Amino acid sequence: MLYSYTPVAASACVLYIRAVKSARLTLLFLFWPLLLALSACLSLESDEQKAEAAEKAVLARHDELMGRMDQLYDLRQQLQKASLPDTVEAGQRRRSLLTADAAMMSWMHQYHKPAAATAADQQLAYFKEQQHFIDSVGVLMEHSIDSAQLVLKQAQPATQPSAK
Repeated sequence: MLYSYTPVAASACVLYIRAVKSARLTLLFLFWPLLLALSACLSLESDEQKAEAAEKAVLARHDELMGRMDQLYDLRQQLQKASLPDTVEAGQRRRSLLTADAAMMSWMHQYHKPAAATAADQQLAYFKEQQHFIDSVGVLMEHSIDSAQLVLKQAQPATQPSAK
């Protein structure tokens, strides 16, 4: 028999296990501030990346909508030139297109990229708010374009002579 069980050996094992556990806890408590600081640095980097991505999304949506600004203008001109049976509705559609145009111009004038010194979480909040605003402009543009096209489409058969 190589190993014999004695109360002294058992006590030594228990003390050793307690010392190891205590040492692990001590190390954990010693390195806990370092772990917190490290995770804070990583999360700041993550917030900065989120802010950059949010800014790119806002500007991409702006660029997408700017590509449709000519369509707003063209539809306004078409509504003005078309002989429509309901001139009140045509006037409402033109005003709707003008409102969408004005909303885009207003958004562009109020938008200002936050300073580089601004905290990343504040930048992220700003870009989220701007995303909401530019999305609202997009909804207004889509609605006004769709309704103007519908009015023009409905008036088209009435203005074309019949082929009979």
